[in-house]
Amino acid sequence: MNVILVPLYQVISIAIQLYIWALIASAVLSWLIAFNVINTRNRFVYTVMDALYRITEPALRPIRRVLPNFGGIDLSPIIVILILYFIQSVLAQLVLSVTM
Repeated sequence: MNVILVPLYQVISIAIQLYIWALIASAVLSWLIAFNVINTRNRFVYTVMDALYRITEPALRPIRRVLPNFGGIDLSPIIVILILYFIQSVLAQLVLSVTM
């Protein structure tokens, strides 16, 4: 069982870490766009922005519906990152309990 479980956990953990980095990149890109540091009329910027939006929005949308309006501050990426870290640590504890 350990032969399959440990590599599966590692792959899931890497996928979670990549998704967390995508959330961070999406948040930073939205700040750069909001402060007019980068221009969305640039095709490359638009493509990156669109790809990150399509990847992160399905996880952020339900959180945004539940959260109250904080003005211009969007806390949904922080909440999703905390949820992902929680899932990652629960999976780690499950793998540890099964392997021992």
